[in-house]
Amino acid sequence: MTSTLPARTARVAPARGATTYATLAFLVLFGGDVLRNGTGWWGWGAACVALVVAAVVLVVRHPPRVRTLPRLLVLYLAFAVASLAWSQYPGGSAVGVVTTLMTSVGALAVTVVAPWPAIVTALGRALRIHVVASLLFELVVGLFVRQPVCPVYLDCTGQPAAFFWSRDVLFEGGRIQGLQGNSNILAVIALLALVVTGVQAADRSITRGSTVVGVAASVLALLLTRSATVAAVAVAVGLVLLLVVATRRREPGRRAPVYGVAALVVVAAGAAVALARGPLLALAGKSADLTGRTDIWSAVHDLGVQHPVVGWGWVGYWFPFVEPFTDLAERNGVVYLQAHDAYLDVWFQLGWIGLVLFGLTIVGVVVRSWWWAVDRRVLSREVVAPWTAHDLLPLLLVTALLVHGLTESRLIVEWGWATFVVIVLVTRRDPFGWTGHDR
Repeated sequence: MTSTLPARTARVAPARGATTYATLAFLVLFGGDVLRNGTGWWGWGAACVALVVAAVVLVVRHPPRVRTLPRLLVLYLAFAVASLAWSQYPGGSAVGVVTTLMTSVGALAVTVVAPWPAIVTALGRALRIHVVASLLFELVVGLFVRQPVCPVYLDCTGQPAAFFWSRDVLFEGGRIQGLQGNSNILAVIALLALVVTGVQAADRSITRGSTVVGVAASVLALLLTRSATVAAVAVAVGLVLLLVVATRRREPGRRAPVYGVAALVVVAAGAAVALARGPLLALAGKSADLTGRTDIWSAVHDLGVQHPVVGWGWVGYWFPFVEPFTDLAERNGVVYLQAHDAYLDVWFQLGWIGLVLFGLTIVGVVVRSWWWAVDRRVLSREVVAPWTAHDLLPLLLVTALLVHGLTESRLIVEWGWATFVVIVLVTRRDPFGWTGHDR
């Protein structure tokens, strides 16, 4: 067997400009909360417009091959656009559709200018910057400001703690919120940073210093946020990693026992959660209603059954000035602007048709990501490409996003949606993780 690849699939070296653009794109996408808290909605909007203009220019100059675009993703987006015709809140849907398309174009631009290794480099840098900056932010607040900090666009006087950008609890043992202003969001970003940094370190594609800083900052942020939700996501990612390792050690025809054991573990875990739900929630520090999530799910379901087939109309992230979102998910004086479940949110907004399209898109990217992680480097009996840890990353990232989507809706908006779209596009387009372009 030989490790020589055909000349037409030779690796294309990424341009520095492409990596820089991708890094800036991920910084803005993961920094939505940061920009809103620090510069207001207008500052965030200006950054988004600049990013989208650059993205459109790049896509026009480097148009993707139509045959490589994932059809199910395109159909899903087309159905979201079509929901304008029956939306119960046309103005909100118009803004939501435009925002979702802008995010999708930004993700597409990243994939048309940068090969997968360059995308990983950019993603790792952006995630580490966010985590380190969040820790420094909380440190500055704790050492020098010494009082809670409010977002620039809010007056937090007399408001619940959830309104504050930082609650100044670093030296009190409380859960820090970082630049994101949300403990759970900082935690999942830290987990993603840990996963990407670990993959890069395994492939020796980053320096030792970047590895130490990335891993240390991510672990520290996870400890200081103490997110039970993200802890569950981390367990899921770890189990998937173990399954990949076990599968790769066996030939394709001898993997049935591995899959059988994995299925038993999933069934056993599901039964344990169902039978010991109360003690497990208590151990995780969660109330029986999952910190109010069950009430939100019930309220969303009661509205969703009114338009179950095509939904209420796409809006993405809920707008607080649009009915019925003004008080749909209110808890302790705080109006939450999501269903706290991405799949329930999709069903509510796009009905069963939208959820099926979304589900099929997920199935497609999971299957392709699994193949990336396990078998794609075996081209034939004569040709084998060198396997790298980068091959694991799509599956690990998709696992994190999908499991996180069970209790948060970020999967369908901003950085969650952008990351998901990038993985869908890359795994569909790049059979071996390179650019897929001949130029």
